[in-house]
Amino acid sequence: MNLSREKEAISAYLKLLQAKGATTNVLYKHSLFLDKLAESLVNKPLEPAIYSKVIDTVLKTIPSDDWHTNLNTAREFYPFWIKDIKAIAAFNLNYGFDVAAIQWKPIATSLKALIDSLETESFDTAESWPLKAYALAMRDQGAEQSLVDTRIKLAKVMIIRLRDAPIKNHKSYRTAAELTLPLFKMTEAKQLFLLVVREFYNFWTGNPNAASMLLNDDSNYN
Repeated sequence: MNLSREKEAISAYLKLLQAKGATTNVLYKHSLFLDKLAESLVNKPLEPAIYSKVIDTVLKTIPSDDWHTNLNTAREFYPFWIKDIKAIAAFNLNYGFDVAAIQWKPIATSLKALIDSLETESFDTAESWPLKAYALAMRDQGAEQSLVDTRIKLAKVMIIRLRDAPIKNHKSYRTAAELTLPLFKMTEAKQLFLLVVREFYNFWTGNPNAASMLLNDDSNYN
């Protein structure tokens, strides 16, 4: 097993985090996860699909409470693994490394409680607009009503999870998504939820091109 490629990437990533002001404790926690990730990445092709599958496998070996932090680490580490110099420079320039991380977290609950609450929850105009736009875009693509209903239900879960976020931006959206993901136990359900998270983001932000992005399977969410 030759880990030289992964070790080089880890070293570069941690050095940049340190330069951004990461504490020794933060660096240590990141390195623990990356060491596990590296063992599964060794000799793998530098492809996003492969990387995603490896992350999914590694996450199954760690407590779900740690998924949020480790998913962020995996997202930040990817450009270093593939040696994407432009992406690394962009992260550095735009302070893309969320060392401090937002402190807000959605209220602890269960998936059953969330789904059950949909029967009685009401959604105001600001919440209903992106839901209606998302549903319309899916129907315009010829999606069956059952598919639309299922995805809208998951989009409503995201809205409920975000209600008490002090600032509603991409960071709170990502936090809500990543702390809701562990509530789904089946792999297929997790994959569908993540798909809805990506699709719905552009409607949630009010992006006027959301429908065309859905058509092209494109999203600004990352």
